[in-house]
Amino acid sequence: MVQPKEILIVDDEIGIRELLSEILQDEGYRVSLAENAGEARNYRARVQPSLVLLDIWMPDTDGVTLLREWAANGQLTMPVVMMSGHGTIETAVEATKIGAFDFLEKPVGLQKLLSTVSRALKTAARQGPRRISLASLGTSTPVIEVERAIEQLIRANRPLLVVGEPGTGHDIVARALHVPETPYVTLSTGARLATNPSQVLEEAREGTLHCVEIGAYSKSEQKGLSFLLSKLERQNTVLVCSSSEQLGNLAAEGRFDSALLAGLSVGTVMLPPLRERREDIPAMIERFWREITASQRTLAKLHPTAVSALSSAYWPGNLDHLHNVIANLVMTIESEITGEHVRRLLGESGMPPPAAIAPEVTARFFELPLREAREAFERIYFEQLLGKEQSNMSRVAERAGLERTHLYRKLKQLNIRFSRRNDEVA
Repeated sequence: MVQPKEILIVDDEIGIRELLSEILQDEGYRVSLAENAGEARNYRARVQPSLVLLDIWMPDTDGVTLLREWAANGQLTMPVVMMSGHGTIETAVEATKIGAFDFLEKPVGLQKLLSTVSRALKTAARQGPRRISLASLGTSTPVIEVERAIEQLIRANRPLLVVGEPGTGHDIVARALHVPETPYVTLSTGARLATNPSQVLEEAREGTLHCVEIGAYSKSEQKGLSFLLSKLERQNTVLVCSSSEQLGNLAAEGRFDSALLAGLSVGTVMLPPLRERREDIPAMIERFWREITASQRTLAKLHPTAVSALSSAYWPGNLDHLHNVIANLVMTIESEITGEHVRRLLGESGMPPPAAIAPEVTARFFELPLREAREAFERIYFEQLLGKEQSNMSRVAERAGLERTHLYRKLKQLNIRFSRRNDEVA
């Protein structure tokens, strides 16, 4: 049974909310109401509606500001129609540039309302997600590049193979591809593919199928996955496979079907680890801290030295590792959390292990031109040194044999984030 489309009406005038609600409910839509931007913000954090009718002039936050906020947070994944009783062309143009679908003037005519709503929903259905948003992974250049790559692959109807270290966000990518009100099926193992792949595909028809850690699949499970590849287009299903293992190495060892790997490789995207996009870490810390403390009664506060220590750590477990460390700090420390608390908890795990650096040196560096290889090595060298010396710039400069001014210039040139807070002399 097809569920009715859900429309969120955001307007501070109760009469308009009730009138629009009655009209749309009579047309078979489900309707939710918000009387201000705060309520709309909370609603969108829980649910993605099929469409939003958003008033521009509201007492707490204006609609254009809320629209811009949703776009920046990666939440503008549904059509939004702006409404105003005294709007201007400039406002309409600004809203459209941000991502609004259309603009309605109040009082809204019945036929104009229904035709705009119908057109917006049909356009959204044809296009699927209006854009792929990985904002919950970060806003750095590497993340944006992954977004653009995924959009191109989806337009070409390619199955996706999402690879990357554990904790880099495979599940976040799969969720970002899901079109609201369509099936979303996750296979944590490949067992069902070995017994009845057709049933799995039928469940995911017109929706998204996420196959987790396919590197662990048995031969029979890999065979079931190969069967799916030939049926995806007919079922209009988006397939997302993820792996934190090197599938090429498994294929070379005979543990993974090379033909299956070849079929999936055309849609490969690699998620960058946190250490390659450190500019995202402070925002991640803030978000995780807000989410974790919101659910607990805590007096703990995060000192700037703790943020610095968290930002400079190695994070072999990436996002999951960072989240769990912050959760641990919140649960175990009732006072102000400092950098020393962070370093004590992380211990050696916060430092880049030599084994994690050596493969990059041996496998990657010799394929690069000399200048790029030198820059790549220097970046790893200074990131490791900053972590080892806990971002104490005096000690880093001494260990590197550089004047501090030269060190700052070098770090800026290599686009390595650093803080002058920890610049005390040891």
